Amino acid sequence: MPRPVRCRRIAFLPGATYFKPAGIPLQFLQEVRLSLEEAEAIRLKDIEDLDQEQAALRMNVSRPTYQRVLESARKKVADALLNGKAIRIDGGNFEFQEAPPGGYGPPGMDHGRHGRCRGRGFRGGF
Repeated sequence: MPRPVRCRRIAFLPGATYFKPAGIPLQFLQEVRLSLEEAEAIRLKDIEDLDQEQAALRMNVSRPTYQRVLESARKKVADALLNGKAIRIDGGNFEFQEAPPGGYGPPGMDHGRHGRCRGRGFRGGF
């Protein structure tokens, strides 16, 4: 029996969740889906400039798991950029680190900050 999946902890929701190449109508584009934990992995490594061990601790996963999440995210972003695909950021298996004043995301969204993965499978318009 496989080991249960640990929740990946995220501390940020992107302000924009959809990106597409300019000048190409949406109906002609293929789409790449980037999960919220993959976006968080990129943010921690490339924006906050954390090493893998620190980033893994922040996401509450092992270093090898963090490496797999980061590698998957970078492949998806590279595919979208080099092959002219749209990027949708949504979904995943995550929990929020802490809720800031006013909360995260849209009103009424269950934000998973109680120690269980409530973000699992979340899709949706922030």
